[in-house]
Amino acid sequence: MAKSALLKSSLAKKYWMAFTGLFLCLFLVGHLFGNLQLLIPVSEGARDQFNEYALFMTTNPAVKILSYVTYLSILFHAIDGILLTIHNRKARPQGYVSFKPSTNTMWSSRNMGILGTVILAFIVVHMSMFWAEMKFGGLDETVYTTANGEEVKDLYTLTIKTFQDAQYGLIWAIAYAVAMLAIGFHLSHGFSSGFQSLGVNHPKYNGFIKKTGYAFAVLVPLAFAVIPFYIHFVLEKI
Repeated sequence: MAKSALLKSSLAKKYWMAFTGLFLCLFLVGHLFGNLQLLIPVSEGARDQFNEYALFMTTNPAVKILSYVTYLSILFHAIDGILLTIHNRKARPQGYVSFKPSTNTMWSSRNMGILGTVILAFIVVHMSMFWAEMKFGGLDETVYTTANGEEVKDLYTLTIKTFQDAQYGLIWAIAYAVAMLAIGFHLSHGFSSGFQSLGVNHPKYNGFIKKTGYAFAVLVPLAFAVIPFYIHFVLEKI
């Protein structure tokens, strides 16, 4: 009976990992489209456009609810991943002098815990630098602007100046790229694994899901990683 309950608990964790992981993939796509506005030159109205987008994302009731769902999904995904890792290690047979991972498994699948830790650390730093500044009034009055007839916090200027900073801008861009690399490896296994955990597993479309997952794992993090370097090296200074 105890083993049966443990099995059900493990399966439930895998289902929740899959649901939250695939939901966060959708969040990544939406967040990417918003961030791509940072590539628009200031002279073409990028500041007002991005700040109007930021205002909408922080004030629209439906988006705010979706944001809370996203925050909970991130926490649940991280905690569930830790619990699954602990369970899998306890279930692994003991007594071997050494453990050699199967050559049939990807490096990312064997190190999801490490990748998840790097990603979680990035999320904490990223949110403290931008989200917390936007939400809790860290921006001083000199960086406010008028967008769509309203006074809003100038998140655009804060973001651009962070990556254009002569002393630390390139360091932040590199750190951002490292985090995106971790996300890419995490997605390379997690995307297709999520579908398998939900029972979407058939020879007819397994190949398509894996290829889609690999493409997603490369293109989305790469697009994110390009943005800070473009801001630092190419975008006009503000």
